[in-house]
Amino acid sequence: MPQALKLMNITYWIALLWGLIQTEEAKGQFYCIPTRFEESPIPPAPDYQDERNWAALPGRRDRADRTPPGLRDAQDSASVDVFYVHPTLYSTKPRTVYRWNQDLRDHRLNREIDRLPTLYQASAFNGAGKIYAPRYRQAHYSVFLTKNLDDKERSLGIAYSDVEAAFDYFLKNYNQGRPFIVAGHSQGTLHAARLLKHKIIGTPLQQRLVVAYLPGMAIPADSLAGLPVCVDSNSVGCFVSWSTYLRGYKPPYFEKTLAKAVAVNPISWEVATPFPAPDTCIAEGPLVPRERHRGAVLRPFSKKYPGICDAQVVGGMVWVTKPRFWGSFLYRSPNYHTGDINLFYLDIRGNAVHRARQFVRQR
Repeated sequence: MPQALKLMNITYWIALLWGLIQTEEAKGQFYCIPTRFEESPIPPAPDYQDERNWAALPGRRDRADRTPPGLRDAQDSASVDVFYVHPTLYSTKPRTVYRWNQDLRDHRLNREIDRLPTLYQASAFNGAGKIYAPRYRQAHYSVFLTKNLDDKERSLGIAYSDVEAAFDYFLKNYNQGRPFIVAGHSQGTLHAARLLKHKIIGTPLQQRLVVAYLPGMAIPADSLAGLPVCVDSNSVGCFVSWSTYLRGYKPPYFEKTLAKAVAVNPISWEVATPFPAPDTCIAEGPLVPRERHRGAVLRPFSKKYPGICDAQVVGGMVWVTKPRFWGSFLYRSPNYHTGDINLFYLDIRGNAVHRARQFVRQR
């Protein structure tokens, strides 16, 4: 088979699988643990002195060091650190007695974390800072499906305790008083927001916070009191958040979660006004055209897709016209959750570099 045809075949099946995964996610077809949290043993807590409990560390070769063509990993010379918390990948039927939280001895799942979010999300920040990405006993996806709120809180509590322990170890052993960025996605955003609230806001650490990137979860404006929302691309000491959907789509949980959530446009880095939206008004920002889109990084990682996305803040959402790329017809879901970072990979990368430089200049 000619090489070009073989490559097209591989790309097609990757796109097909990706499209099907997104469709299943949109339908909510994930395994839901039938037993209560108290019936499952808790896996052993990680020791962050052991480098195997980090998906990414500077000075060690890992997937966070990778860059798309034409870009450079700047971790060696960076004056800023990045503490990144990965999203949920633990969603299928558990293979061990540890059901509600990941056993970090699950090497297969660890490899998936390295292969997907570490490569496709954490690497977006390696132009701005040295990346520290802990493994943690992530909560099973069941926490977002269960009606037992106590099970949800206890499982997420285990996961957060690891993130906090990793952050404490990072501060004591790695950071050495440097400025830092906090970043997460989905479940990682939940833990990153909790970390900001309990460990950073109102403490001397806040003076070293460059910016927090918190996409993929509804973050109410008043939930991080004391930390402002970034209002433009130059703002530092603030946070940004967004959740991405197809233009015109309003999810059924909009009123409950997104109506008053923070939404910052990940192309222009501006918020809509009025903000936050009052009960009787949905904030609407200007449509930022695809010509301003720096680019997405999808599969394969070696290819950049500039100019395929527009973006507009509507309520607590970011609406995009369906991006066009080879195989995009397979993507049927109006929920672009898994693309919150990848669709704006180069925009996020450039913005993180810019804010880090701004922060260092202002110190």
